[in-house]
Amino acid sequence: MQFCKTVLLWSCLVLVQRGSCQPYLRLRPSPSDNLPVKDIIEHPDPEHDPKEQDLDDRTLRKKLGSNFDPSYMSVVAPVQVNLSIQDPLHRLKVPGSLPSDLKKLDLSETPYGGRLKMGKKARRKFLQWLWAYTYCPVVYTWKDLGGRFWPRYIKEGNCFAEKSCSFPEGMYCKPVKSVTKTFLRWYCQGWSRQKYCTWIPIQYPIISECKCSC
Repeated sequence: MQFCKTVLLWSCLVLVQRGSCQPYLRLRPSPSDNLPVKDIIEHPDPEHDPKEQDLDDRTLRKKLGSNFDPSYMSVVAPVQVNLSIQDPLHRLKVPGSLPSDLKKLDLSETPYGGRLKMGKKARRKFLQWLWAYTYCPVVYTWKDLGGRFWPRYIKEGNCFAEKSCSFPEGMYCKPVKSVTKTFLRWYCQGWSRQKYCTWIPIQYPIISECKCSC
């Protein structure tokens, strides 16, 4: 990781001196191997679906209790809105303060053994620029889990990066943190007249933070 940061830092310094370190990133989903959760292959038999009497909103809200989180779940189909900025020209508007690992970077030593003089103001602006172009926002979209989940709709996070998020290329936006939400899952066991179905609580992980890393 330290090697990646060093390569990223000095490549940007060289490009800044040449006046050619310009934003050109485009974005697409690039999830890890485990997140976001892959679509579940459902049994096509409608006999495995909950009936109308099994979908009473008041009963299900009571069963889910305090686990119902309207920020991440919805009973009805929400308006599909992209909840993160995807235009790379707006990446300079990064929320929050500089990460501690960026604040600790030593900008004085060059790869060739010389010393680089940089004032406090220039250092601050450079670090803010570096933070803006290595920052990886979580882009949320609403996903339909199907009628065998309640609530049916979940706000799922993705890490977006069509190209590398570093200069030179080699680092990518990857999930580093997730939150777990509890949903109800319609579960059937047995068969024919011996079949028994009920709502059971299940844990569903959601990406909550992405980071530019090797």
